[in-house]
Amino acid sequence: MIGNTGHRGFWGFVAQFVVLTLALLIAAYVVHDVHIGNVWTALLTGFVISLLNRFVRPILILLTFPFTAMTLGLFLFVINAVIVMLASVIVPQFEVDGFGTALLFSILLTLLNFLLELPDRIGNRTERQGTQEQEEHFDSYEEVENE
Repeated sequence: MIGNTGHRGFWGFVAQFVVLTLALLIAAYVVHDVHIGNVWTALLTGFVISLLNRFVRPILILLTFPFTAMTLGLFLFVINAVIVMLASVIVPQFEVDGFGTALLFSILLTLLNFLLELPDRIGNRTERQGTQEQEEHFDSYEEVENE
């Protein structure tokens, strides 16, 4: 998945957008057949891909579920490539030279996005474990008798 779409409402969307934009710049530097005009284009592309992930990707996943199940989830990379191609049609100065390039770019983008969000994921896991430990701790209390 290009970007994590299911966490923390508006601020989660903003965080995803920032991380995705950074991943876009890195991935476009590595994959030479992807061209991003400037930083503003990268910001707009990150925003468009975030919106496509939020609204179009779930529909594509639902429509292609049999293929995704048969390929044990590998078809999701094709869906990610379609999202990248859609973004290249929508955003001026963001160009992808073919579907194979979009597939490679989306795989790299997914990997970079995962790595860039890793510290946040580790922090959330540690925070949840601390909350569970607090919930499991019981203070001593007086027993209330029923009258």
